[in-house]
Amino acid sequence: MALLEGKVAVITGAGGALGRAYSLLLAKEGASIVANDYSAEAAEKTVAEVRAAGGKAIAVVGDVGSVASGEAVCKAAIDAFGGVHILVNNAGILRDKSFHNMDESLWDSVIQVHLKGAYAMTKPIFTWMRGNGGGVIVNTTSTAALFGNFGQANYGAAKGGIYTFTKTLAVEGKKYGIRSWTIAPAAVSALTGAVGMDEATQAALKPEYVAPALLYMVSSLSGDKTGKCLYVSGPKIMELKLEAGRGVKAAGLTAQQLAENESRIFRDSPELSFDDLSRID
Repeated sequence: MALLEGKVAVITGAGGALGRAYSLLLAKEGASIVANDYSAEAAEKTVAEVRAAGGKAIAVVGDVGSVASGEAVCKAAIDAFGGVHILVNNAGILRDKSFHNMDESLWDSVIQVHLKGAYAMTKPIFTWMRGNGGGVIVNTTSTAALFGNFGQANYGAAKGGIYTFTKTLAVEGKKYGIRSWTIAPAAVSALTGAVGMDEATQAALKPEYVAPALLYMVSSLSGDKTGKCLYVSGPKIMELKLEAGRGVKAAGLTAQQLAENESRIFRDSPELSFDDLSRID
């Protein structure tokens, strides 16, 4: 039996490179695909490929930053296939500029698509999942969220918000059977382009190499795992997470004492995950 037999998957940005790869693999494993994109042509192209391969799919055109679009996508999935078991928030844009030169429109447009888009698409689907046995939500973050990247203050802020948004969904959704993940993909796409990449690097960063990690996340293969983040770059896959060092604990700590304990506070190799601060002594 296919891993996703009987499941319905909503994928935003389905007309792009990653969205297409996700749609094709999830459909191959039995999922019915609801392909959302702001471009009707791009969405329909992905749907045609899914159907040509023997899968089921519909296209729903709309801007992810609109709550009305989120509700329309959810309704379309329910009307066509009976529900929504998987949501992949994949749609995104880049508007890179050094912070000094970044105007409000560049900031707002990225926050609107990424962070507001994650909210707008997730809200109605999370609500449906909550009352219908659960499901899996995968949001897209980036290494820029955890480590920063020049020219991406807007993108990093949006993706950092998505990281913690997903952590909260994992906490709130657990008792309803809703699992939530973030994926930080590195792949050649219309979003990232292939600027400065040699042919070998481009070949290693095909979107099709990211899709199996997504399949793992949304299928029974990942068990009851939730709140996790996977970085996927070609052959490399690893968990990304926030961590804390050992730290110090002293009432009335002065600035001078803090300076004296820098070696315990700032560590190159953090020892503790934020999941367990009880060990700080």
